[in-house]
Amino acid sequence: MPDHRCNSNAAYPSDCQILEGYRTRVREKQNMEKSPEYLRALAKAKDIRLLLLDVDGVLTDGNLLYTDATTESKSFNTQDGFGLRLLLDSGIDVGIITARKSEVVARRAKELKMTYIYQGMGNKNEAFKEILKTSGFKPYEIAYMGDDWLDIVLLIQVGLAIAPANGVTEVKEVAHFITERAGGLGAVRDACNLLLDAKGLTQKLLQSYKNR
Repeated sequence: MPDHRCNSNAAYPSDCQILEGYRTRVREKQNMEKSPEYLRALAKAKDIRLLLLDVDGVLTDGNLLYTDATTESKSFNTQDGFGLRLLLDSGIDVGIITARKSEVVARRAKELKMTYIYQGMGNKNEAFKEILKTSGFKPYEIAYMGDDWLDIVLLIQVGLAIAPANGVTEVKEVAHFITERAGGLGAVRDACNLLLDAKGLTQKLLQSYKNR
């Protein structure tokens, strides 16, 4: 309920009105997060011990940049990277399965200390089976995020299927959770936030950074 004490005839909003506006936005966000779709995804996320990602269109915006020297360039989002570090610090493993091969991707995966790195996987299911065998994880303990048809074979097997906002229609149809942001623009961070919320770790981690 709005605070009627915040009424003001001034040309600019008072501090009280600004605070009330902030509270309203927080309430709206909380209501959105409590939607049936979000709650279902949150329930599935509780069991997740490993997050696997496609690269192009998920960790990046999907654009491929070539230089005259025939090298490939990609852009990564720092908020995505920080979210993945938070997962690793919280005991949730992270990895990639991508159809393309790139030295840039290998470098980024190494920087983020990813546990599983599979490139050049035209058949992503082969990499998934190997991960299941070596990790000991069950499919319901794994989340996978992809944006196109090559990813569907994994999305229909894992415990939590995630699609970025830019994912194709067929991918979104099988996803348990669709991020608010697009690939390369914070979509992976949205997925990380969901996992941390499901584990009840968000506020604890946030407080640890406030106390630094």
